[in-house]
Amino acid sequence: MKANKKYFISVAGNIGSGKSSLTQMIAKEFGWKPYYESVQNNPYLPDFYRDMKRWSFQLQVYFLSHRFKTHRKIVDSKKSVIQDRSIYEDVEIFAKNLYLMGRMEKRDYGNYRNLFYEMVSYLQPPDLVVYLKADVKTLLKQIKQRGRHFEKSIEKEYLARLNRSYAVWIKNYKLGKVLVIESDELDFVKNPEHFEMITGSIKKELN
Repeated sequence: MKANKKYFISVAGNIGSGKSSLTQMIAKEFGWKPYYESVQNNPYLPDFYRDMKRWSFQLQVYFLSHRFKTHRKIVDSKKSVIQDRSIYEDVEIFAKNLYLMGRMEKRDYGNYRNLFYEMVSYLQPPDLVVYLKADVKTLLKQIKQRGRHFEKSIEKEYLARLNRSYAVWIKNYKLGKVLVIESDELDFVKNPEHFEMITGSIKKELN
């Protein structure tokens, strides 16, 4: 990687895949500025997991607004940055699945998609998307370990649907480079060799 070049990396992945941890570690390793997903202070998440159909549209609009503002800050920044989940995952993964599952009304989904595409037309995509790929068993284990009370009701099938959508999205992503990390057998938080393997792959993609 070039010392004087600005890089924009986004870490993608399902709920419980380890995105936030990897974002934090890479930011520290490379001296980049991290931007995190709004979870702990999100006013809709607890209600959403109790009643997805009632709160899906409000939650997705909240995430879209937050990520759009974050993305603008990233593009305007002169420093290299790493982002916990991209704005593109909102429409291609989460809103799409809520609609297909009957948990978002057709008119709300159409309105949301129109808003999304209008907003992202003004944005510069990341130089690299790092996708943490994990099976549902791994996701459930890691969700349980972090112990967020509002995530206790997440359904296994919901995570499986999201994984299938991620597979399609990653396969068809054309906005920049993609690095897929098969993470089921990795523990990059506790094993330095696993983390070094990931950072080495990132350097290779950016060179």
